[in-house]
Amino acid sequence: MAETRDDILHPHQDDTPAGFPCAPAQWTPEVARKLAREYDLELSEDHWQVVRAIQEYNARNEGSINVRHLLDALDEKFHSKGGMKYLYRLLPGGPVAQGCALAGLQPPAGSIDRGFGSVQ
Repeated sequence: MAETRDDILHPHQDDTPAGFPCAPAQWTPEVARKLAREYDLELSEDHWQVVRAIQEYNARNEGSINVRHLLDALDEKFHSKGGMKYLYRLLPGGPVAQGCALAGLQPPAGSIDRGFGSVQ
């Protein structure tokens, strides 16, 4: 039986990698690094901030990712750095599609738009 409120709210907290409190089960930063190499990306602290934001969004929404809502949330969170333009520079394959994959989550249907292009 859980002894503290934190144990109740975050039952598997000690199983999550340090610095990633909302990480899905079986996900590690090394998994993200390996996938990033496949995307030809070198992960910086900016990338990790996006990964954490997506994992947090997923946890708050009980694993239900809505593409439009996630895009809006990311745009708002990173508005001071340039919003969507900034996010597409970090993740040219799409902040939702690549971001979800790097965060250990299944990218939602409709998150990959090959006709959108890139800002690079």
